[in-house]
Amino acid sequence: QVQLVESGGGMVQAGGSLRLSCAASGLTFTFYSMGWFRQTPGKEREFVAAIGRSGGSTSYADSMKGRFTISRDNPKNTVYLQMNSLKPEDTAAYFCAASSRWWPARSPNDYDYWGQGTQVSVSL
Repeated sequence: QVQLVESGGGMVQAGGSLRLSCAASGLTFTFYSMGWFRQTPGKEREFVAAIGRSGGSTSYADSMKGRFTISRDNPKNTVYLQMNSLKPEDTAAYFCAASSRWWPARSPNDYDYWGQGTQVSVSL
């Protein structure tokens, strides 16, 4: 079955960096664009970034532009999210997802498969 497994979350001070990874299995990775979302308790899942099937196209939420970078390694079936200049408001559970639909896929409804999430906590 399809599995998306995130890793790399943790606690970091404001201004620091983290790199999230998402390893995919059970699907043909290059058939899917990949995305990262985040969610805090009581709020809707928020789009962070997406990357096209070949990695040549990317899309970011405005608040993440210039701070976050999404990339993918197709031979490794892995997508990454490099997060720099982290702020306390970036604290959330981060989820990766796979979409076989249109580009850019920026809504949670555009995605077919989801990981379980990894927690990122940013302190002052």
